[in-house]
Amino acid sequence: MGTPGAGMAADIAEQPEVYARLLEPAHVEAIARAAAVIAERQPRHVVLTARGTSDHAALYGAYLTEILLGLPAGLASPSAVTVYGARPDLSHALVIGVSQSGGSPDLTEVVRVARASGALTLAITNNPDSPLAVAAELSVDVAAGHERAVAATKTYTAELLALLLLVESVRAGGGRPPAELAALPDLAARVLADPAPETVAGRYRFAARLVTTGRGYAYATAREAALKLMETSYLPALAFSGADLLHGPLAMTDPDVPVLAVVGSGPGGAAMGDVLARLRERKADVLTVGAKGELAVPEVDERLAPMLDILPLQRLALALALARGEDPDAPRGLKKVTSTL
Repeated sequence: MGTPGAGMAADIAEQPEVYARLLEPAHVEAIARAAAVIAERQPRHVVLTARGTSDHAALYGAYLTEILLGLPAGLASPSAVTVYGARPDLSHALVIGVSQSGGSPDLTEVVRVARASGALTLAITNNPDSPLAVAAELSVDVAAGHERAVAATKTYTAELLALLLLVESVRAGGGRPPAELAALPDLAARVLADPAPETVAGRYRFAARLVTTGRGYAYATAREAALKLMETSYLPALAFSGADLLHGPLAMTDPDVPVLAVVGSGPGGAAMGDVLARLRERKADVLTVGAKGELAVPEVDERLAPMLDILPLQRLALALALARGEDPDAPRGLKKVTSTL
């Protein structure tokens, strides 16, 4: 038996290296080739299909698609295809399957059915030889390397960066992504050098439940943070968009229910102003993540922020699990590949 949490800690620490690898010319050019096909085919809408952690990356991809490309985007319900036998007409869609392993049978089936209906299909995985990648017309390798812990960390952020590279390249007609992305590895290393997540972990050691929240691009981060806390510390964590939190769930917040709020520097962060004010009225225990947050990250364009904001929250999940006497490398009842039909 190894040291508890050593695998997750190593995976988290590798993320600057993963960003640098995915930004190497060979990977950027491979994504640009896929983007050129998408730009040429001109899909009318985008459908993403994913499970678990990858579902949160797909949510980020949906925001990117609608905001940067102006195309309607949504997340597919795999059960509609695999359980109910639905065969939606996706002939004018780009269908993207997002999966670290590429081994989920239901996601592979959604992509297969979509391709048979005439959709342009793309797989984003950490395994270019996986069933999902084989089923899709196009594929993108996120190049994260072997992940030691069961709870996904570096594969999640690699999916985020791959989606951003893809959307930016489609927007450029298959061209190269913005130069500002080159700073991501160094920015990520700065975030990971901050001891704040370990310092604040003790604050939540005896929490019975927790809420995470954010708006826009940050909503995906809030959802992924909640999942990491549940997976590693078995701490019930509910994720809400800032807007939805005000529509009822706010009533459960009080000084005994900690709130992790992801507050960026763009429109999504500005929209969190009312949410934070209402939480303060309820004297909620709020920890903010962002350029001006208690868990501070460098100020970047909001579409890049999810690749930095999640880093201190991953480390918080790791530190909290260890403080609660758990081993986050091997959460009970979980496997690296979850096979759903």
